[in-house]
Amino acid sequence: MSTIRRFRAMDLLQFNNVNLDRYTETYDSQFYLSYMSNWPDLFTVAESPAHKLMGYSMGKVEGTGELWHGHVTALTVAPECRRLGLARGLMRGLEDASEKIHDCYFVDLFVRPSNTVAIQMYEHLGYILYRRVIDYYQGDGVMPTEYAHDMRKALPRDKHKKSIVPVKHAVNVEDTFF
Repeated sequence: MSTIRRFRAMDLLQFNNVNLDRYTETYDSQFYLSYMSNWPDLFTVAESPAHKLMGYSMGKVEGTGELWHGHVTALTVAPECRRLGLARGLMRGLEDASEKIHDCYFVDLFVRPSNTVAIQMYEHLGYILYRRVIDYYQGDGVMPTEYAHDMRKALPRDKHKKSIVPVKHAVNVEDTFF
């Protein structure tokens, strides 16, 4: 049993166990706090009955017009808490907030192609490979330089599913800013 709730500033002192995964980007405190203050409904944690953090999702909204969308900045679950459906629940919350609070057309995310477990989960949740982004992830001595899969899921506002028509060619990082 777990609870999904909004991220709180004190959670920064408790989420090291969640961020130990090699696929999880770790940011400075100011970055997390800016998401907490700007998009509180898109920054949630899964918490155990013993008040231990089990995972979190962090997102934002961006774009204009038909490119107005929710963006998944981070989704991660502590290794000992995987295979419990927590990531699915966190994603559902982010998608619901993007749709019902922010009236977005779609939700997007970037994922390393080497993270096959995550890609399979996103596909199971209805995300499609929209485009590849060249050298999005820079090597750091642990992880190699990789392009990114830009994956998208249309929300009900995008009645004609224009947001998920795949781009056939790879794009540069600077082509991904909204």
